[in-house]
Amino acid sequence: MTSSPAVIDHPLLQHKISLLRDKETPSVIFRLLVREIAQLMLFEATRDLELTARDIETPLTKMTAPVLATPGPVLVSIMRAGNVMLDAALEIIPTAGVCHIGIYRDHDTLEAGEYYFNGPPDIAERALLLVDPMLATANSSIAAITQLKARGVTNMSLICILAAPEGLAALSAAHPDVPVFVGAVDTHLNEKGYIVPGLGDAGDRSYAT
Repeated sequence: MTSSPAVIDHPLLQHKISLLRDKETPSVIFRLLVREIAQLMLFEATRDLELTARDIETPLTKMTAPVLATPGPVLVSIMRAGNVMLDAALEIIPTAGVCHIGIYRDHDTLEAGEYYFNGPPDIAERALLLVDPMLATANSSIAAITQLKARGVTNMSLICILAAPEGLAALSAAHPDVPVFVGAVDTHLNEKGYIVPGLGDAGDRSYAT
């Protein structure tokens, strides 16, 4: 199986991504845009969430209504930039579980290392939605997915605002069974591993560091 990204090309999403790219956008607006973009993307990425039926009563009558099955999905933030998307996702799915994975990228080698992991004890039995604004080299995403698979997870998707072709190819080679949802696929990576034209470092721009 080969993973090919689902590019979400809704006009509202594309407009907000363009504002996100602008170097003049201040951090407070940048974070707001990331939240809005994450929520727009989640509508597409959560189409396959499992539903179950529950008996309820409206002001007019009794009925059997569809609700999210329990346990619900687990939202996985690839820290630190993923935290802004995580907060937005929790506003839409407040009953979701949460997992944090701390991954750092060595600026010289571009290799990823894990420094933190904390998730629900039943994580292997649930659907996971991983959020990370950027898929550049994909080393961080590959490392996070590898750690999750080592913990028994088999059902997960990755949601990224921007991706580079090199990162998509690397992720597909390492984890072809993981669907990827992206807002835009840019042209290439530069010599420092940044997406071009991109938007810079999403974590630094989110937190003004």
